[in-house]
Amino acid sequence: MPAIYRFDVKWGDTDAAGIVFYPNFYKWMDEATHHFFATAGFSSSRILAERQTIIPLLEAHCQFKSPLQFEDEVEVQSEIQELRKKVFKIGHRFIKDGQPVAEGYEIRAWALFDEKPKAFPIPEDIKEILLAETSNR
Repeated sequence: MPAIYRFDVKWGDTDAAGIVFYPNFYKWMDEATHHFFATAGFSSSRILAERQTIIPLLEAHCQFKSPLQFEDEVEVQSEIQELRKKVFKIGHRFIKDGQPVAEGYEIRAWALFDEKPKAFPIPEDIKEILLAETSNR
C-alpha cells in the first residue's frame, strides 16, 4: 500500500486558464517524497542531521490525465518502485474524487552531503524500512 499525501489546490497553483500550472505536479511529487520519508520515521532533516545524507533528484517524469483546478482536493499515493544500490525510484499517483489525474515518478540518489554531494550505497537498514513501508501500507 502506498503512503498518502493530501493537499488542496491553491489559487496560486493555477494559471490564467484556471487550471493547475504543470510544474506544480513536480513540486507536489517532491513534497510527497519527503512526506513518505517522514512517515517512514526519518524526515529529510533527520537524515541530514544524523547521517549527513540528502536525497537529490536525478530524474522526474509526470503524465497528465485530466486537469486540476482551484480548491480541488487531491491525494498523492507514493511508493518505492525500484531500489538499487545507490538510487531509488518512487512512483506517485495523483487522485481526485477517486479518479487518477496524473502519474509520475522521481529517481533520487542516496548522497553524502559534504563539500560536494556524492552518491553512496543506501544503507541496509534504510532499504529494509523503505521496502517495509511500501509493502505494509
